[in-house]
Amino acid sequence: MASHTALSNAQILVIDDEPDLRTLYELTLLREGYRVETAGSVQDAWQLLDAQRFDVVITDMRLPDGLGIDILSTMKARQRPERCIVITAHGSAENAVESLKAGAFDYLTKPVDLKQFRAAIASAVHDAPARSTPVRTAAGTPPSGAAPATANGQAALARLAGNSAAMRSVKERIVRVARSMAPVLVRGESGTGKELVASALHANSHRATGPWVAVNCSAIPENLLEAEFFGARKGAYTGSTHDREGFFQAAKGGTLFLDEIGDLPLAMQSKLLRAIQERCVRPLGSSQEEPVDVRIISATHKDLPAEVQAGRFRQDLFYRLNVIDIFIPPLRERCEDLPALCQTLVARIADESGMPVPRLSHDFMEQLARQPLNGNVRELENLLHRAVALCDGDELQLDDLHTPTSGLMPLEAPPAAAPPAASATPGHAELPTDLQSHLDQQEREILIKTLGETGFNRTLAASRLGLSLRQIRYRIARLKINVPASRDEGSDA
Repeated sequence: MASHTALSNAQILVIDDEPDLRTLYELTLLREGYRVETAGSVQDAWQLLDAQRFDVVITDMRLPDGLGIDILSTMKARQRPERCIVITAHGSAENAVESLKAGAFDYLTKPVDLKQFRAAIASAVHDAPARSTPVRTAAGTPPSGAAPATANGQAALARLAGNSAAMRSVKERIVRVARSMAPVLVRGESGTGKELVASALHANSHRATGPWVAVNCSAIPENLLEAEFFGARKGAYTGSTHDREGFFQAAKGGTLFLDEIGDLPLAMQSKLLRAIQERCVRPLGSSQEEPVDVRIISATHKDLPAEVQAGRFRQDLFYRLNVIDIFIPPLRERCEDLPALCQTLVARIADESGMPVPRLSHDFMEQLARQPLNGNVRELENLLHRAVALCDGDELQLDDLHTPTSGLMPLEAPPAAAPPAASATPGHAELPTDLQSHLDQQEREILIKTLGETGFNRTLAASRLGLSLRQIRYRIARLKINVPASRDEGSDA
């Protein structure tokens, strides 16, 4: 039960036309220590709202004299500060998404799970501004709608270096939407910094003290996806000797970031949709579902509407994930951000290398600005790593920026295999003492050679080796191959 003064003083308005449900919600909230008022219609609700200020408003979607979403819209127009939670009919995804876009803090589906109900209310109360703050009307100064600023939140925003109009817009949108539970889809080309945006959303939300779990969906083998996402019970598969939690369980009370969401297979998309929609997951090998409390942020470099049209991405999942959209423009469209980005990156690179921070000469910056930088900030960071490593003075010079025409650092060629000893014969070849390491090294050399021959195009390299793009990405990650930012269409975000 709630024991803190802030929680016990929280004032909540429940709007529902069904007396039994209204009583159930009221008793549940009273047991948690909240103060509760109830209304059975839109008209009754506005009589209470006009008379006093609340922390949280809970409203059913369909009411005898109107819709719950109309209450949200009017409250938003009047700049009411209350956090609103909408209760929708079971499986009504469109209503849920519509309510989040209209400004709802969160939504619940009928039949309402009381554990989820209590968790949603606690989150909304925690996020609600103090009631001593005067209610501002439409004629007053509009509230920012932002989560309270914290040192971690400000630091996360500062990592998004650049002060162009485009980046200011991105940062303002982060602050505006961070407090909501609405899913966010971060879009942008490879290397634009989608994970930094997602991390800033988490750091500026009311879940900032909860876990941050980032998942690269493209790097997990398809046969492991379900266990990795939802967990597994002991004995669920060969070698499973104990229960293990999945990403959803690990992110409880925090944020789950799904990077490269567009690479999930269709079968897994269906299971993910159910988990997001029902807020429950079923661990592999379990007969029971478990409630989960996570906020979903996803990212992709792909054109998801086009993927939907091509039948490679579920429309209902896209609809569910794309409640709030944040687009990060490519670096070539915001060149004015280059100086700030370079200063931030060079300072970090030098600090990690234990070197003094070199200055950026005018000629160096001019040459850098002429680079195509198709790999965006990731490619810029690669170039600066090389420049700092080659710098032998206190200022980065043009000579430090010599790169291949592609603008990418080449991979080191694998060392040539030593010729077999003259005395060795096929029947008496020396056997490796560690077979797995020996095979990994051979596989690593083949991958590096093929990647080098294809200009680091992972799609083409995978085709030559008879692998899928997912398989080659997994092997690159497993074998810790340092591949520069790629320009092929299947490259990382």
